[in-house]
Amino acid sequence: MEYIYAAMLLHTTGKEINEENVKSVLEAAGAEVDDARVKALIAALEDVDIEEAMETTAVAAAPAAAAAPAAAEEAEEVEEEEEEEEEEAEEEAAAGLGALFG
Repeated sequence: MEYIYAAMLLHTTGKEINEENVKSVLEAAGAEVDDARVKALIAALEDVDIEEAMETTAVAAAPAAAAAPAAAEEAEEVEEEEEEEEEEAEEEAAAGLGALFG
């Protein structure tokens, strides 16, 4: 994944995406560079419009990001309902035990 990130970083900063630049970015990040993977990345990106790919990915990720807070809120509500049910069950059990000793 770091190879893709290196290419995206180079694109975003307006630098040419070539073997030398990708290697430099990866080395600067402290990653071990595999020359074969760098060559494969450059070959794979040859016919790719990176700007379009980044926009498409951002648009596809936006609905998921928007849905995340709603899902978290729903999960929190379910958790609260479960806690309330547990408390009610404990109260009923305590009342039942009280009847045994009353």
